[in-house]
Amino acid sequence: MDIIIVGCGRVGRTITKQLSKEGHNITAIDVSTRALEKIGENHNVMTIKGNGATFDTLDEAGIKDCDLIIAVTEADELNLYTCLIAKNAGVQRTIARVRNPEYTKDIPRLKDELKLSMAINPEQACARETARLLKYSGAIEIDTFAKGVVDLIKFKIQSNSPLANQKIVDSANLLKDGVRICLVERNKQCYIPNGDFEIMPGDIISIVGSAKSTMKSLKKLNVNLNTSRNIIILGGSRIAYYLAKSLGETGAKVKIIERNMKRCESLSESLKNTMIIHGNGTDQDFLISEGIEHADSIVALMNSDEENIIMSLFAKEVNPKAKIITEINNFNFKAILDNLPLDTIIHPKFLTGEYIVKYVRAMQNSVGSNIETSYSLFDNQAEALEFRVREESMVIGVPLSMLELKPDLQIACINRRGKIIIPNGTDTIQLNDTVIVVTKQKGLSYLKDILV
Repeated sequence: MDIIIVGCGRVGRTITKQLSKEGHNITAIDVSTRALEKIGENHNVMTIKGNGATFDTLDEAGIKDCDLIIAVTEADELNLYTCLIAKNAGVQRTIARVRNPEYTKDIPRLKDELKLSMAINPEQACARETARLLKYSGAIEIDTFAKGVVDLIKFKIQSNSPLANQKIVDSANLLKDGVRICLVERNKQCYIPNGDFEIMPGDIISIVGSAKSTMKSLKKLNVNLNTSRNIIILGGSRIAYYLAKSLGETGAKVKIIERNMKRCESLSESLKNTMIIHGNGTDQDFLISEGIEHADSIVALMNSDEENIIMSLFAKEVNPKAKIITEINNFNFKAILDNLPLDTIIHPKFLTGEYIVKYVRAMQNSVGSNIETSYSLFDNQAEALEFRVREESMVIGVPLSMLELKPDLQIACINRRGKIIIPNGTDTIQLNDTVIVVTKQKGLSYLKDILV
């Protein structure tokens, strides 16, 4: 597809990277020469310097032949205006980044009036994901398929786990509730395991199955499923606001520690069910006095990645049983983070990119591709793809053991009219199934692409 991206900041660069990998024709627009140079150096895209909210610039970018325009500048109003111009120029699909909490309640009206295809709020999306992780403390990541019926849950194998030092083939009794181990991360490498693969303490694994089955299995595997009820948030950012608002509605006890007094006053007016504390989130003595040792979870959402990392490590040291969630925006820290004992890391910019890539894939689905849902896993080393079987093909009706699958690929789950099947070699794929495939292969667009 021909896609125009307006705004080449971190979100724009992330989206460009992911969509260019998908094989789309990307044109990037920004007023900053340096931002365009950054994006052009690393990706095969066309770049145009100019104001993306003007028709002349959009016309130069090829708006008349554009399938989709994505406006992700720092200014909400500019993004909305860009989409309005694009819509009037005949572009059928438009996406705007809208971050201001004051606009959030107006999103349905804005989408209707401006005929937006999608309005994405990175901070709100990140808060929603964080709230899900706080619901199940032992989970590192939770992804869903089949409209919420199937879960893909990532967690770490502790030394006391019944799976530790077990071959997957020998763990059938533990996993008989209808789940499958589909991915293992060890020493920065990602594996799609077979039955002879031995799980070791410290491995990070992903299991797939129905939501009910995955919860049963996690309980057997000694994974903490307790919902966090006493939560301390370091930093009063927009993510903190959305997260506290969501958690407050569940009755959780939430405390935000923020160093800026004006921001504290603003949060106090907006969040009636949250305790707002004026203080320095990097002051260790102050945090101890505020009860960090007794919190169920600590979420580091300060403006500095370095501060978030350091205080997360401190929180883990003084409260090793707590779930620690750390916000990181700089992807250059990845090599360092891999060697640090952090529980869960959230990347708001990357999450926004994933939401938009999913939308683009859904667009493709309407014109041929049969991918319904997709997730990047283990730092893009692997993907989980949900295919809808819409037409007869060479994969239908054939026992899975007889299909010649590509290497590093596993058919993890089949959803047949709501019945969740963890398949074995005798099972077959049928018309109208949705099939979840986990793979290290790139560029799969159709179910037939799983074959050699």
